[in-house]
Parts: sequence; structure tokens; C-alpha cells
Amino acid sequence: MADGAAQARVAEDYYDSPDADTFYAAIWGGEDIHIGLYRSEGEPIAQASRRTVAEMARRLEPGGLDADTRVLDIGAGYGGAARYLARTYGACVSCLNLSEVENARNRALTGAEGLADKVAVRHGSFEDIPEPDAAFDIVWSQDAMLHSGNRRRVLAEVARVLRPGGRFIFTDPMQADDLADPGVLQPIYDRIHLSSLGSIAFYRAELGRLGFTELSVEPMPHELRTHYARVRAELARRRGELSGRISEAYIDRMLTGLQHWVDGADAGSLSWGILCFGKAA
Repeated sequence: MADGAAQARVAEDYYDSPDADTFYAAIWGGEDIHIGLYRSEGEPIAQASRRTVAEMARRLEPGGLDADTRVLDIGAGYGGAARYLARTYGACVSCLNLSEVENARNRALTGAEGLADKVAVRHGSFEDIPEPDAAFDIVWSQDAMLHSGNRRRVLAEVARVLRPGGRFIFTDPMQADDLADPGVLQPIYDRIHLSSLGSIAFYRAELGRLGFTELSVEPMPHELRTHYARVRAELARRRGELSGRISEAYIDRMLTGLQHWVDGADAGSLSWGILCFGKAA
């Protein structure tokens, strides 16, 4: 796995680029830039992506999610989940994110909703979380840890900032547990500048080693396939509209890269799902 600091710089430079910012804001979902839960193949991406947020929040309700809840969203993107949690439950949410371009959009959208007193936005890396020990009731992450060059360190940091009895809920594009030949995913590894993805088995083992208990793990690889295919189709459909706002080279690379994810899912080499673990009390 690549050096964590070096990989963080790669991710930061990418998400700060005008091409990437325009693509994710215009195509990927706008506020929620992660994999969606779809009711139909033609469903709007933003609607499906918001459903993922709502479903993750629903799974946290039995253990308490209210105005007294302190949440840390690592890799928060444009902050759509944070605003949802603040608006729906009154939770106080801290967004940690590498991209200052995304952070600026997050602050603007948060201010426009009048939620600046509930949602804080901070620049930083989830491999070195700038928060004190046991500061949060919930750590939340959506499709961000795949970009880490040191996922074990990310999980150790999550364990550090969670209070005893706190919960960690996340999604992540992953390689299948039974992947026999990692080389089949090389085009994806090349795209994210890493030599592997996490897996459900990896997260189970590492979080278990850190003293976490598995609360729920639901693999949904079909949603990964649907989402990447849906995003690819939307980008191709709106290519002309985006001309001049996104470079042709970026669009070409993105169309190719998205197809690699679809192919990997079709081959059974990828996974995705909602995972929730509890820290020992």
C-alpha cells in the first residue's frame, strides 16, 4: 500500500481540481457524492445517494441519534450527510475532509441552510484526525477509505476518537473477500493510485483486533454496479452540456474508469455495503 501522506496528497490534488469538482457536483449527486441505493436504474443519482444517507441514519436510531449526539464524518465531501443528520436529528456533526474546494462548497451549502451552528467543517486527513480522544459518539464515512494509503491507521484513529460504546458506520467500495487474482482489478488500482482495496474480511479483522463488535454488515455489490453504470450513462448523456466546464480528456478518462468498476462488479471481483461496528464500552 502506498505511503499514507503521499496518497493523501494525490487524493487532495484530485478532488481540488476544477474538473473533478464540476463532475462530482454536476453528475455524481451534488451534495452526496457516494454510492446510492436505487429503486430503479433510471432513478436520479442524487435521490438514490440521499437514500443511502437516510438508510445509514435509520440503522443508528435504535442506539440513539439525537441533538446530544456528536458525529464525525471522515471524508465528508460536500457535507450532504452532515446536513441531513443535523436537520433531521439535531445532531452536531464535524466534517473532516482533505479537499478545500469541497470544504468551501460544504460551508456555503451549510450556511445557506442555517446549519452552521450544527455542522463544522475542518480540513484534514483521516489518517491523523485532528480531534481529541473519545470525542465522538458516532464516526461516519461514505466511500472515502478506499483512497487511504494506510487503512489500518485510519481505523486506529477512528477507535481513538470514538467514546467507549460509540459506533462506526461506513460504506466503502471494496474488493471481494474471495478475490483469487487481484490483478483483475489492476485498472482500478491504477486509477486510485493504490495496490489494493479494502474488503469486508479486512474491516472485520482489523476492527475486531481494535476491540470492536460487529453490529451489522450488509453486502450490496449490486448497488455498486448500478451506481457506476448510472453515473457513466449520465456523464455520457450530458457530455455536450458539460463541454467547456470539464475537459474532454477528463471525461474520456472518467468514462473509461467508470467502466472498469462496472466490469469488476460484473466479474464478482468487487463488493460494497453498509457496515456498522461498536466500540467496546
